[in-house]
Amino acid sequence: MNEKLLGDLSAKLAEMAASNPAKDFQKNVRGVLAGAFSRLDLVSREEYDVQVEVLARAREKLAALEARVAELEAKLAARDIPDRG
Repeated sequence: MNEKLLGDLSAKLAEMAASNPAKDFQKNVRGVLAGAFSRLDLVSREEYDVQVEVLARAREKLAALEARVAELEAKLAARDIPDRG
């Protein structure tokens, strides 16, 4: 898919370069690139950084929950052992 997108992009840029003055070419290139990038499902650096923070917090909460479950399981197992005294 990316090869097709790059091929289409290259063809559009070559077509524009042949038919447009430099100023129009630059403006059109930006438009073509923006359209191509929007089809790639890219995210901004800001959005990526936010998601990294969200993931870090989720991992911390998961670790805390795992520790709590292990603690509760240990207490439950200790309670279920019959007293042999």
